[in-house]
Amino acid sequence: MIRLKRSVLNRLDPQSPTVDAVCATLQSAIELEHATIPVYLYALYSLDAHKNAAIAGIIQSVVIEEMLHMVLAANVLNALGGTPVVDTPDFIPRFPGPLPGDVDSELTVHLRPFSTEQLDLFLDIEEPEHPINYKTFRSAALPEGPVTIGQFYGTIIEALGNLPAGSFANPPRHQVGPDLMREAVIVTDLASAQEALRRIVEQGEGTSRSPLEGDGGGIAHYYRFMQIKKGKALIATPGVGPVDEQYAYGGAAVPFDDTGVFPAPADPLAANYPAGGVARFQCDRFNYSYTALLKSLHALLGGDGTGDRMKGAIGLMMSLKSQAKAMMAAIPNPAFHTGPSFEYLDAAPVERPRGTAARAG
Repeated sequence: MIRLKRSVLNRLDPQSPTVDAVCATLQSAIELEHATIPVYLYALYSLDAHKNAAIAGIIQSVVIEEMLHMVLAANVLNALGGTPVVDTPDFIPRFPGPLPGDVDSELTVHLRPFSTEQLDLFLDIEEPEHPINYKTFRSAALPEGPVTIGQFYGTIIEALGNLPAGSFANPPRHQVGPDLMREAVIVTDLASAQEALRRIVEQGEGTSRSPLEGDGGGIAHYYRFMQIKKGKALIATPGVGPVDEQYAYGGAAVPFDDTGVFPAPADPLAANYPAGGVARFQCDRFNYSYTALLKSLHALLGGDGTGDRMKGAIGLMMSLKSQAKAMMAAIPNPAFHTGPSFEYLDAAPVERPRGTAARAG
Protein backbone atom coordinates (compact mmCIF):
# COMPACT_ATOMS: atom_id res chain seq x y z
CA MET A 1 0.00 0.00 0.00
CA ILE A 2 1.25 3.47 -0.90
CA ARG A 3 1.58 5.82 2.03
CA LEU A 4 2.48 9.45 1.46
CA LYS A 5 4.50 11.79 3.60
CA ARG A 6 2.21 13.90 5.74
CA SER A 7 4.14 16.92 4.44
CA VAL A 8 2.15 16.71 1.18
CA LEU A 9 -0.88 17.75 3.25
CA ASN A 10 0.75 19.90 5.93
CA ARG A 11 0.26 23.02 3.83
CA LEU A 12 -3.44 22.23 3.44
CA ASP A 13 -5.82 22.91 6.33
CA PRO A 14 -9.06 21.29 5.16
CA GLN A 15 -11.12 23.35 7.60
CA SER A 16 -9.89 26.75 6.41
CA PRO A 17 -7.99 26.17 3.16
CA THR A 18 -6.66 28.74 0.74
CA VAL A 19 -7.06 28.36 -3.00
CA ASP A 20 -3.27 28.42 -3.42
CA ALA A 21 -2.81 25.56 -0.95
CA VAL A 22 -5.44 23.43 -2.69
CA CYS A 23 -3.85 24.16 -6.07
CA ALA A 24 -0.39 23.16 -4.81
CA THR A 25 -1.78 19.88 -3.47
CA LEU A 26 -3.56 19.18 -6.76
CA GLN A 27 -0.25 19.66 -8.59
CA SER A 28 1.20 16.99 -6.29
CA ALA A 29 -1.73 14.75 -7.23
CA ILE A 30 -1.00 15.22 -10.95
CA GLU A 31 2.65 14.28 -10.36
CA LEU A 32 1.65 11.19 -8.40
CA GLU A 33 -0.84 10.00 -11.03
CA HIS A 34 1.73 10.42 -13.80
CA ALA A 35 4.52 8.68 -11.88
CA THR A 36 2.97 5.23 -12.24
CA ILE A 37 2.52 5.52 -16.00
CA PRO A 38 6.16 4.89 -17.07
CA VAL A 39 6.31 1.91 -14.69
CA TYR A 40 3.17 0.32 -16.12
CA LEU A 41 4.11 1.17 -19.72
CA TYR A 42 7.55 -0.41 -19.40
CA ALA A 43 5.96 -3.68 -18.30
CA LEU A 44 3.29 -3.40 -21.01
CA TYR A 45 5.81 -2.79 -23.79
CA SER A 46 7.88 -5.77 -22.63
CA LEU A 47 5.02 -8.19 -23.29
CA ASP A 48 4.59 -10.22 -26.44
CA ALA A 49 0.92 -9.38 -26.92
CA HIS A 50 0.30 -12.62 -28.83
CA LYS A 51 1.38 -14.73 -25.87
CA ASN A 52 0.07 -12.49 -23.06
CA ALA A 53 -2.87 -10.68 -24.62
CA ALA A 54 -5.08 -10.70 -21.52
CA ILE A 55 -2.37 -9.27 -19.28
CA ALA A 56 -1.45 -6.62 -21.83
CA GLY A 57 -5.10 -5.60 -22.06
CA ILE A 58 -5.38 -5.23 -18.28
CA ILE A 59 -2.24 -3.11 -17.96
CA GLN A 60 -3.20 -0.92 -20.90
CA SER A 61 -6.66 -0.28 -19.43
CA VAL A 62 -5.09 0.89 -16.16
CA VAL A 63 -2.64 3.20 -17.99
CA ILE A 64 -5.52 4.86 -19.83
CA GLU A 65 -7.29 5.54 -16.53
CA GLU A 66 -4.11 6.90 -14.92
CA MET A 67 -3.99 9.39 -17.79
CA LEU A 68 -7.63 10.22 -17.08
CA HIS A 69 -6.75 10.81 -13.42
CA MET A 70 -4.13 13.34 -14.47
CA VAL A 71 -6.78 15.13 -16.52
CA LEU A 72 -9.35 15.06 -13.70
CA ALA A 73 -6.92 16.56 -11.18
CA ALA A 74 -5.84 19.14 -13.77
CA ASN A 75 -9.47 20.07 -14.48
CA VAL A 76 -10.03 20.82 -10.80
CA LEU A 77 -6.78 22.79 -10.63
CA ASN A 78 -7.73 24.82 -13.71
CA ALA A 79 -11.21 25.48 -12.36
CA LEU A 80 -9.59 27.10 -9.31
CA GLY A 81 -7.46 29.38 -11.50
CA GLY A 82 -4.28 27.34 -11.25
CA THR A 83 -1.99 26.07 -14.00
CA PRO A 84 -0.96 22.41 -14.25
CA VAL A 85 2.79 21.96 -14.83
CA VAL A 86 3.88 18.77 -16.59
CA ASP A 87 6.62 20.04 -18.90
CA THR A 88 9.70 20.08 -16.66
CA PRO A 89 12.49 17.56 -16.01
CA ASP A 90 11.50 17.39 -12.33
CA PHE A 91 8.01 16.20 -13.28
CA ILE A 92 9.45 12.81 -14.24
CA PRO A 93 10.37 10.47 -11.36
CA ARG A 94 13.85 8.97 -11.16
CA PHE A 95 14.06 5.20 -11.55
CA PRO A 96 14.79 3.33 -9.38
CA GLY A 97 13.33 5.40 -6.58
CA PRO A 98 10.15 6.26 -4.68
CA LEU A 99 6.97 7.64 -6.16
CA PRO A 100 6.33 11.33 -5.40
CA GLY A 101 5.42 11.71 -1.74
CA ASP A 102 6.09 8.04 -0.94
CA VAL A 103 7.37 7.38 2.59
CA ASP A 104 7.62 3.60 2.50
CA SER A 105 11.36 3.02 2.33
CA GLU A 106 10.78 -0.59 1.27
CA LEU A 107 8.82 0.45 -1.83
CA THR A 108 11.41 1.26 -4.47
CA VAL A 109 9.87 1.61 -7.90
CA HIS A 110 11.75 0.19 -10.88
CA LEU A 111 11.38 0.22 -14.64
CA ARG A 112 11.36 -3.52 -15.27
CA PRO A 113 9.87 -5.96 -17.77
CA PHE A 114 6.69 -7.67 -16.65
CA SER A 115 7.14 -10.44 -14.08
CA THR A 116 5.32 -11.80 -11.07
CA GLU A 117 7.59 -9.65 -8.90
CA GLN A 118 6.74 -6.51 -10.88
CA LEU A 119 3.07 -7.43 -10.60
CA ASP A 120 3.46 -7.46 -6.81
CA LEU A 121 4.80 -3.90 -7.08
CA PHE A 122 1.70 -2.89 -9.06
CA LEU A 123 -0.51 -4.40 -6.37
CA ASP A 124 1.42 -2.52 -3.67
CA ILE A 125 0.89 0.72 -5.57
CA GLU A 126 -2.84 0.22 -6.09
CA GLU A 127 -3.80 -1.56 -2.85
CA PRO A 128 -6.58 0.24 -0.94
CA GLU A 129 -6.41 0.62 2.81
CA HIS A 130 -8.83 -2.29 3.26
CA PRO A 131 -9.41 -4.28 0.06
CA ILE A 132 -13.13 -4.71 -0.72
CA ASN A 133 -14.38 -3.51 2.66
CA TYR A 134 -12.16 -0.50 3.31
CA LYS A 135 -13.28 2.37 5.51
CA THR A 136 -14.70 5.63 4.19
CA PHE A 137 -11.92 8.22 4.29
CA ARG A 138 -12.38 11.23 6.57
CA SER A 139 -9.54 13.69 6.82
CA ALA A 140 -10.67 15.03 10.21
CA ALA A 141 -9.83 11.67 11.77
CA LEU A 142 -6.45 11.16 10.11
CA PRO A 143 -3.91 9.46 12.36
CA GLU A 144 -0.46 10.88 12.83
CA GLY A 145 2.19 9.77 10.36
CA PRO A 146 1.84 8.79 6.70
CA VAL A 147 -1.45 8.92 4.80
CA THR A 148 -3.03 6.65 2.20
CA ILE A 149 -4.01 7.71 -1.29
CA GLY A 150 -7.66 7.67 -0.26
CA GLN A 151 -6.94 9.90 2.72
CA PHE A 152 -4.88 12.22 0.52
CA TYR A 153 -7.76 12.76 -1.89
CA GLY A 154 -10.30 12.78 0.93
CA THR A 155 -8.52 15.73 2.49
CA ILE A 156 -8.56 17.64 -0.80
CA ILE A 157 -12.26 16.85 -1.25
CA GLU A 158 -13.02 18.20 2.23
CA ALA A 159 -10.89 21.30 1.63
CA LEU A 160 -12.76 22.04 -1.59
CA GLY A 161 -15.98 22.21 0.40
CA ASN A 162 -14.52 24.89 2.66
CA LEU A 163 -13.14 27.23 0.01
CA PRO A 164 -14.57 30.75 -0.16
CA ALA A 165 -17.59 31.31 -2.38
CA GLY A 166 -16.68 32.17 -5.95
CA SER A 167 -13.49 30.10 -5.99
CA PHE A 168 -14.51 28.14 -9.07
CA ALA A 169 -14.34 29.67 -12.54
CA ASN A 170 -17.63 29.60 -14.38
CA PRO A 171 -17.90 29.42 -17.38
CA PRO A 172 -15.46 26.51 -17.48
CA ARG A 173 -11.76 27.39 -17.61
CA HIS A 174 -9.25 25.22 -19.51
CA GLN A 175 -11.26 22.03 -19.22
CA VAL A 176 -10.68 18.71 -21.01
CA GLY A 177 -14.16 17.30 -21.38
CA PRO A 178 -15.63 13.91 -22.31
CA ASP A 179 -15.61 14.93 -25.97
CA LEU A 180 -11.81 14.63 -25.84
CA MET A 181 -11.36 12.00 -23.12
CA ARG A 182 -14.01 9.51 -22.08
CA GLU A 183 -15.17 9.92 -18.45
CA ALA A 184 -13.52 13.32 -18.04
CA VAL A 185 -15.52 15.66 -15.79
CA ILE A 186 -15.89 19.34 -16.67
CA VAL A 187 -15.38 21.22 -13.39
CA THR A 188 -17.38 24.39 -12.79
CA ASP A 189 -18.35 24.15 -9.12
CA LEU A 190 -17.87 22.26 -5.86
CA ALA A 191 -20.05 19.30 -6.83
CA SER A 192 -18.26 18.64 -10.12
CA ALA A 193 -14.83 19.13 -8.50
CA GLN A 194 -15.58 16.58 -5.79
CA GLU A 195 -17.07 14.19 -8.35
CA ALA A 196 -13.85 14.37 -10.38
CA LEU A 197 -11.64 13.49 -7.40
CA ARG A 198 -13.95 10.74 -6.13
CA ARG A 199 -13.75 9.17 -9.56
CA ILE A 200 -9.96 8.96 -9.20
CA VAL A 201 -10.24 7.15 -5.86
CA GLU A 202 -12.96 4.76 -6.96
CA GLN A 203 -11.18 3.79 -10.17
CA GLY A 204 -8.06 2.97 -8.20
CA GLU A 205 -9.53 1.40 -5.07
CA GLY A 206 -13.16 0.51 -5.75
CA THR A 207 -15.87 1.47 -3.29
CA SER A 208 -16.74 0.35 0.23
CA ARG A 209 -19.47 -1.86 -1.28
CA SER A 210 -17.64 -3.64 -4.08
CA PRO A 211 -14.46 -3.81 -6.17
CA LEU A 212 -16.15 -1.75 -8.86
CA GLU A 213 -15.45 1.86 -9.84
CA GLY A 214 -18.67 3.21 -8.39
CA ASP A 215 -22.17 2.29 -9.50
CA GLY A 216 -22.05 0.37 -12.76
CA GLY A 217 -18.33 0.99 -13.25
CA GLY A 218 -15.58 -1.40 -14.26
CA ILE A 219 -13.24 -3.21 -11.91
CA ALA A 220 -10.93 -0.96 -9.89
CA HIS A 221 -7.18 -1.10 -10.58
CA TYR A 222 -6.17 -3.19 -7.58
CA TYR A 223 -8.65 -5.93 -8.40
CA ARG A 224 -7.84 -5.70 -12.10
CA PHE A 225 -4.20 -6.48 -11.36
CA MET A 226 -5.19 -9.17 -8.85
CA GLN A 227 -6.85 -11.04 -11.73
CA ILE A 228 -3.37 -11.56 -13.17
CA LYS A 229 -2.06 -12.87 -9.86
CA LYS A 230 -5.03 -15.19 -9.39
CA GLY A 231 -4.99 -16.31 -13.03
CA LYS A 232 -8.73 -15.76 -13.45
CA ALA A 233 -11.10 -12.89 -14.11
CA LEU A 234 -13.04 -11.42 -11.20
CA ILE A 235 -16.76 -12.17 -11.52
CA ALA A 236 -19.87 -11.40 -9.50
CA THR A 237 -21.34 -14.21 -7.37
CA PRO A 238 -24.79 -12.88 -6.41
CA GLY A 239 -26.32 -14.33 -3.27
CA VAL A 240 -23.09 -15.91 -2.03
CA GLY A 241 -21.99 -14.40 1.29
CA PRO A 242 -22.19 -10.76 2.43
CA VAL A 243 -22.95 -8.14 -0.21
CA ASP A 244 -19.40 -6.78 -0.21
CA GLU A 245 -17.97 -10.28 -0.74
CA GLN A 246 -20.15 -11.38 -3.65
CA TYR A 247 -17.25 -11.59 -6.07
CA ALA A 248 -14.74 -14.32 -6.86
CA TYR A 249 -11.75 -14.89 -9.11
CA GLY A 250 -13.54 -17.62 -11.05
CA GLY A 251 -14.06 -16.26 -14.55
CA ALA A 252 -12.09 -16.60 -17.75
CA ALA A 253 -8.44 -17.58 -17.46
CA VAL A 254 -5.82 -14.83 -17.33
CA PRO A 255 -2.71 -16.88 -18.13
CA PHE A 256 0.88 -15.70 -17.89
CA ASP A 257 3.37 -17.12 -20.37
CA ASP A 258 6.83 -16.19 -19.14
CA THR A 259 8.27 -16.94 -22.59
CA GLY A 260 6.21 -14.00 -23.84
CA VAL A 261 8.30 -11.31 -22.11
CA PHE A 262 11.18 -9.60 -23.90
CA PRO A 263 14.40 -9.61 -21.82
CA ALA A 264 14.76 -5.84 -21.67
CA PRO A 265 17.11 -4.34 -19.08
CA ALA A 266 15.93 -3.06 -15.71
CA ASP A 267 16.18 0.66 -14.94
CA PRO A 268 17.84 1.71 -18.21
CA LEU A 269 19.50 5.10 -18.55
CA ALA A 270 20.40 6.79 -21.82
CA ALA A 271 23.89 7.50 -20.48
CA ASN A 272 24.50 3.77 -20.10
CA TYR A 273 24.19 3.22 -23.86
CA PRO A 274 27.36 4.11 -25.78
CA ALA A 275 27.14 7.42 -27.61
CA GLY A 276 26.84 7.06 -31.37
CA GLY A 277 25.40 3.56 -31.23
CA VAL A 278 21.98 2.29 -32.26
CA ALA A 279 20.79 1.68 -28.69
CA ARG A 280 21.66 5.22 -27.62
CA PHE A 281 19.96 6.66 -30.69
CA GLN A 282 16.80 4.60 -30.02
CA CYS A 283 16.72 5.62 -26.37
CA ASP A 284 17.29 9.30 -27.16
CA ARG A 285 14.63 9.24 -29.85
CA PHE A 286 12.15 7.71 -27.42
CA ASN A 287 12.96 10.26 -24.73
CA TYR A 288 12.65 13.11 -27.22
CA SER A 289 9.19 11.80 -28.22
CA TYR A 290 8.24 11.35 -24.56
CA THR A 291 9.27 14.93 -23.79
CA ALA A 292 7.28 16.12 -26.81
CA LEU A 293 4.27 14.29 -25.36
CA LEU A 294 4.68 16.05 -22.01
CA LYS A 295 4.87 19.39 -23.84
CA SER A 296 1.71 18.52 -25.76
CA LEU A 297 -0.10 17.51 -22.57
CA HIS A 298 1.11 20.69 -20.89
CA ALA A 299 -0.53 22.70 -23.68
CA LEU A 300 -3.67 20.55 -23.61
CA LEU A 301 -4.12 20.93 -19.85
CA GLY A 302 -3.12 24.59 -20.00
CA GLY A 303 -6.00 25.71 -22.18
CA ASP A 304 -5.40 24.31 -25.66
CA GLY A 305 -8.11 21.70 -25.23
CA THR A 306 -8.72 21.21 -28.91
CA GLY A 307 -9.35 18.11 -30.96
CA ASP A 308 -6.18 18.75 -32.95
CA ARG A 309 -4.10 18.98 -29.79
CA MET A 310 -5.57 15.73 -28.49
CA LYS A 311 -4.96 14.00 -31.83
CA GLY A 312 -1.35 15.17 -31.69
CA ALA A 313 -0.93 13.75 -28.18
CA ILE A 314 -2.47 10.43 -29.22
CA GLY A 315 -0.14 10.29 -32.22
CA LEU A 316 2.86 10.77 -29.93
CA MET A 317 1.58 8.00 -27.65
CA MET A 318 1.34 5.63 -30.61
CA SER A 319 4.85 6.59 -31.70
CA LEU A 320 6.19 5.89 -28.20
CA LYS A 321 4.58 2.48 -28.20
CA SER A 322 6.04 1.47 -31.57
CA GLN A 323 9.50 2.76 -30.63
CA ALA A 324 9.53 0.98 -27.26
CA LYS A 325 8.22 -2.30 -28.69
CA ALA A 326 10.97 -2.27 -31.33
CA MET A 327 13.63 -1.59 -28.68
CA MET A 328 12.44 -4.35 -26.39
CA ALA A 329 11.95 -6.85 -29.21
CA ALA A 330 15.60 -6.25 -30.26
CA ILE A 331 14.98 -4.55 -33.58
CA PRO A 332 17.21 -4.07 -35.55
CA ASN A 333 19.77 -6.15 -33.59
CA PRO A 334 18.15 -9.44 -32.46
CA ALA A 335 20.99 -10.03 -29.99
CA PHE A 336 20.56 -6.77 -28.10
CA HIS A 337 17.35 -5.92 -26.25
CA THR A 338 17.14 -2.31 -25.11
CA GLY A 339 14.63 -0.37 -23.07
CA PRO A 340 13.33 3.21 -22.96
CA SER A 341 14.48 5.22 -19.95
CA PHE A 342 11.67 7.81 -19.72
CA GLU A 343 14.01 10.79 -19.30
CA TYR A 344 13.49 14.43 -20.23
CA LEU A 345 15.18 15.34 -23.53
CA ASP A 346 14.09 18.48 -25.36
CA ALA A 347 16.85 18.45 -27.99
CA ALA A 348 16.46 16.21 -31.04
CA PRO A 349 18.86 13.24 -30.95
CA VAL A 350 21.75 13.06 -33.35
CA GLU A 351 20.91 10.84 -36.29
CA ARG A 352 22.30 7.33 -36.14
CA PRO A 353 25.45 6.96 -38.25
CA ARG A 354 25.02 5.05 -41.51
CA GLY A 355 26.12 1.46 -41.49
CA THR A 356 25.56 0.87 -37.77
CA ALA A 357 22.24 -0.99 -38.00
CA ALA A 358 23.69 -4.18 -36.51
CA ARG A 359 25.86 -2.52 -33.90
CA ALA A 360 24.43 -2.49 -30.36
CA GLY A 361 26.74 0.11 -28.95
